[in-house]
Amino acid sequence: MSDARKPLILVDGSSYLYRAFHAMPPLTNKDGEPTGAMYGVLNMVRKLLDDYRPERIAVVFDAPGRTFRDELFDQYKAHRPPMPDELRAQIQPLKDIIRAMGLPLLEVPGVEADDVIGTLARQAAEAGQPVVISTGDKDMAQLVDEQVTLLNTMNDTRLDEAGVKEKFGVPPERIIDYLALVGDSSDNIPGVPRVGPKTAAKWLNQFGSLDALKARADEVKGKVGESLRAHLDELALSEDLATIRCDLDLDQRPEDLKPGESDVERLREYYQRYEFRRLLRELLNGDGDSGGEVAPAGPGAAGGAGEGDDARYHTVDDADAFDDWLRRLESAELFAFDLETSSLNYMDAEIVGVALAVGAGEAAYVPLAHEGPDTPTQLDRDRVLAALKPLLEDPDRAKVGQNLKYDMSVLARYDIHLEGVAYDTMLESYVLDSTASRHDMDSLALKYLGRATVKYEDVCGKGAKQIPFAQVAVETATRYAGEDADITLRLHQTLYPRLEAEGRLVQVFHAIEMPLLPVLSRMERHGVKVDRALLEQQSTELAEGMAALEQRAHEEAEGPFNLSSPKQIQEILFERMGLPVLQKTPKGAPSTAESVLEELAARGYELPRLILAYRSLAKLKTTYTDKLPRLIHPKTGRVHTSYHQAVAATGRLSSSDPNLQNIPVRTAEGRRIRKAFVAEPGCKLLAADYSQVELRIMAHLSGDEGLRQAFAEGADIHSATAAEVFGLAPERVGGEQRRAAKAINFGLIYGMSAYGLARQLGIERGEAQAYVDRYFERYPGVKEYMDRTRAEARERGYVETLFGRRLYLPEINARNRQRREYAERTAINAPMQGTAADLIKRAMVAVDAWLTEAHSKARMVMQVHDELVLEVPAADVPAVAEGLRERMQAAGELAVPLEVDVGVADDWEGAH
Repeated sequence: MSDARKPLILVDGSSYLYRAFHAMPPLTNKDGEPTGAMYGVLNMVRKLLDDYRPERIAVVFDAPGRTFRDELFDQYKAHRPPMPDELRAQIQPLKDIIRAMGLPLLEVPGVEADDVIGTLARQAAEAGQPVVISTGDKDMAQLVDEQVTLLNTMNDTRLDEAGVKEKFGVPPERIIDYLALVGDSSDNIPGVPRVGPKTAAKWLNQFGSLDALKARADEVKGKVGESLRAHLDELALSEDLATIRCDLDLDQRPEDLKPGESDVERLREYYQRYEFRRLLRELLNGDGDSGGEVAPAGPGAAGGAGEGDDARYHTVDDADAFDDWLRRLESAELFAFDLETSSLNYMDAEIVGVALAVGAGEAAYVPLAHEGPDTPTQLDRDRVLAALKPLLEDPDRAKVGQNLKYDMSVLARYDIHLEGVAYDTMLESYVLDSTASRHDMDSLALKYLGRATVKYEDVCGKGAKQIPFAQVAVETATRYAGEDADITLRLHQTLYPRLEAEGRLVQVFHAIEMPLLPVLSRMERHGVKVDRALLEQQSTELAEGMAALEQRAHEEAEGPFNLSSPKQIQEILFERMGLPVLQKTPKGAPSTAESVLEELAARGYELPRLILAYRSLAKLKTTYTDKLPRLIHPKTGRVHTSYHQAVAATGRLSSSDPNLQNIPVRTAEGRRIRKAFVAEPGCKLLAADYSQVELRIMAHLSGDEGLRQAFAEGADIHSATAAEVFGLAPERVGGEQRRAAKAINFGLIYGMSAYGLARQLGIERGEAQAYVDRYFERYPGVKEYMDRTRAEARERGYVETLFGRRLYLPEINARNRQRREYAERTAINAPMQGTAADLIKRAMVAVDAWLTEAHSKARMVMQVHDELVLEVPAADVPAVAEGLRERMQAAGELAVPLEVDVGVADDWEGAH
């Protein structure tokens, strides 16, 4: 292609910087420096370089300071929140890296990046050179013409003239008119109230232009016409603000924008500092020219599921090839294993194919249940699974996978009991750093391998057009599934050495997380019985309660309104009733957030209290009493939740479909939902939970003698604290003092301030501060622990549980005070909450092993916070209760006793 016809590439660096910051996981290097936005932008730049190999390119950023638009309108972009510290810290390093790559980087004071791009695009187009503008900014659509095309590298979509017309309903030459009418909330361009995209497009197509519309504004009917006429005078300003300037006097012209040579030494320093390991490896191997620094991103990047790194993914569709892979699995020290299935629901999923890998760069996919007219011959699923069964069930054959709990549960439906699960890359990443990344395979591949993988949506589509995996062409499925197995093996080879280098972390992985995986799989598959009729009755009663609250709220507001509408609530509370505005939204409107309504209710205002009560009942109804009956599995008659090991940063388990962790226990309605969780006939539910476990952990970690003594003596800790804080004999402590002491005990371990304590107790801040001061005088070890923990966290960047689990705190030294103080509160609480999580996980592993060895018919059916729930044959309850308490208490050694409360009943509420 001649130079004149090769496109000029103009990259909207400012647009992509923000978008990458919000799209990427919160990546950091070992020093806690944020890197996610940099990495995202560099991936997009690399994709452009790979796709176009441009001879003319520029990356354009907004220059610091005011622009001519600020002079036109002093409220321009005024509503935008301040730039987050984590993003600001990445701007200069990103620019330095781009310059070191040899790419022209432009910043022009007084104008925006859009104007620089517009001017260069117009100059190139007038010279007959095609232009590709890489941006996600809709304003740029006004620049599109025969020569100029927009490319959104984040989703790989392109807009030419026809594309603009299809997307916006108007051609490129009407985009400025369109933007002037619609406005832009992010830039604070006024526009015309009530006019949305469809109305703007309809008017412009009807009248031809904005000028014609203004001249014939009287022809527009209804409220929207009134709004148009009322704001005619403001349209000129909106038009000016929306117009990209294409006439700047720039120092550079398109022909000057030639990429130069990379500064290899500087790139090496940047890649080492920010831990861009694959980029560094490519650089040191001599592949680090300006077109080769970063792994491609986007759907097409992984092309042949191994392009660029000689990966080979084989379709196994004949017996000889399958036998060959069986022999390779039998001789391998470790193999990666992954199922492709028909559903994410492990109770219903059918196996569609099996992916295998024994070495990095080579994998196989065995299609078993693909459908369609062009589907080639496949091996028989039953025969393949029967051949794999001895290998999969052999505890001495080591396997690695990504979220193998799911595969384990699906295989169990085929009477294959997966053993020898040695490693799980999701858990390796989670234990290594629970906060540094999402722990799905795609995110991990990008973070640790610098590789953009083929996504499920890339092969199956999205939304209503998504097809089942069984309908994916086998060749495409092989690239996708083979890559899954290959990348999983490579991730293990990258992540596990890092765990081994951190001795205590590798123990958390091997002693807690991996043994728990099969325990959770069995719990999920066993499920828990719920009483459908009782739930349906509760739904009816909740609906009646909501109707009564709605009627009272309407009476209080002196008129009907939608209790679920923040806008209507805002109007009634703050405009009609004149209640005090306690907080504002980012756009400056009075906030109706739950915390605001709670504060107003605490001040004695009745309507906010009624709205909160209504919302509480509505949440119970939609989340539990309506939903739980729909989740009863037709074959088992039970509810099967999914437990998540790699979500909560502190190590706690979470659950979904249903979420068992958030069923409220402080309201009668919430407790009644627990009553619907029942035992099978002939069985009982046995609930065992650690008593005040986090306070006991605080006593252990802080070494405070007063706290330790109170627990050692078996005293009521809240009464003991009240006696110390209020200077009373224990027998003189009243209910109010105990309540205050309980708030102090729990509040301090969650980092509550004196202000927060004052709000909770309804007292003055000075009085609450006096309580806190007396608490620390009586328990000086707690204060010393908190000070020591904050200092260690600032120095190391993380805190640890008793068993060695780490929680990294990237914002512990942040310049933003609120973020820093939140990190400090987390530093104090995380060791306690994390140790409690470790204890219950260790207990679950021990209890499961004991029940299995004893061939007991008792089964763990739920885990919620510090509580285990078992379904036990009625005759076995005494023995199981004793053994359960013994193993829970033995899950860890503290300097104070670990107490376990055990209850037994026909339903969960009765046993709790």
